[in-house]
Amino acid sequence: MNYNDLSLAIVSYASTSLEARKDWYSPAADAYNQVRPHYPQPFISQVLAIAPLTADSKILEVGCGPGTATVAFAPLGAKMLCLEPNPHFYRLAQTNCQAYPQVSIKNLSFEEWPLESDCFDAVLAASSFHWIPAEIGYPKAAQALRAKGHLILLWNKELQPSYDVSLLLSEVYQVHAPFLDRYEDQETQEKIVQGLGQIITDSGQFQKVVQGTFWSEVVYTIDEYLMLLNTYSPYLKLEAEQRAILFEALREKIEQNLGNSLPLSYLSAFHVAKKR
Repeated sequence: MNYNDLSLAIVSYASTSLEARKDWYSPAADAYNQVRPHYPQPFISQVLAIAPLTADSKILEVGCGPGTATVAFAPLGAKMLCLEPNPHFYRLAQTNCQAYPQVSIKNLSFEEWPLESDCFDAVLAASSFHWIPAEIGYPKAAQALRAKGHLILLWNKELQPSYDVSLLLSEVYQVHAPFLDRYEDQETQEKIVQGLGQIITDSGQFQKVVQGTFWSEVVYTIDEYLMLLNTYSPYLKLEAEQRAILFEALREKIEQNLGNSLPLSYLSAFHVAKKR
C-alpha cells in the first residue's frame, strides 16, 4: 500500500454520510454541467482500445452526474444503466442523454441499487467512485460484472493555471483562504492518479490494472473559471460570504494581470481493470 496524502484526501469523501453525499453538489449542479470539462475523444478511444465495448455490450455507470462521461460512451449504442443519487444531476443527465434511448438513468445511489449479478460487461465511473466506500464499491462492482468484464474509472483532475499565474493568485489565497493555496503540476497529478490505481489493486477484486493519461489545454473566461472553482468540494465547503470575498479578489487579480480570460490545463486519467 503506497497511497500519497492527496490520493487519501480524495477517497476520504467516501466517509461522508450517504445522505450528505446525495446532496453535496446540489448548490453547484448547473455550474458543474456548464463548465466542468468533458473527456477528450482521443482519451476515450484509448479506453475503448483496452476495454473493447460494442453495441452489444451492457454498461453500468456509477454516479453519472449530469452525464459528462455518459455522452462519450452512449454513441457506441450499448445499453447503459446509469445511477445518480443527486436529484439535480439526475434531471440534468436526463436532458443531456435524451438523444440516446438505450441509456436508462435512475435517481439512486450505487449503495442502494439492488445488485444485478454477472450482468454487465463494464462498470464505469467518471470522477465518482471515490465517493463510495472501497469496501462496498469494489466488491459490488465485481459482482455486477460478467466474467472478463472491466472496471473503468475515469478522472479529470482539477484545472490548473500556469505556475506563474498560480503565484499571482497565491497572493489572494494567502489573504482570504490560505488552506486553498495549492498548485499541482503534471507530475503531482500523475502521482495522485497512481495512488488511486493502487486502491483498485489492493481491493483484491480486479487484476491487470492499466493506467493512461491525457493532457489538455483550454481557455476559460473569468466568469467560467470562478464558476468552475465553485464546483470543487473545498470551495463548496466555504461559507458564502468568505467565498464571495475570495472570488471578487481573484477576479480583480486576474483582470489586472490577464484581462478577461486565462489559459488552463488539466490531466484526464483512466484506470481499466479486469474482474478476477
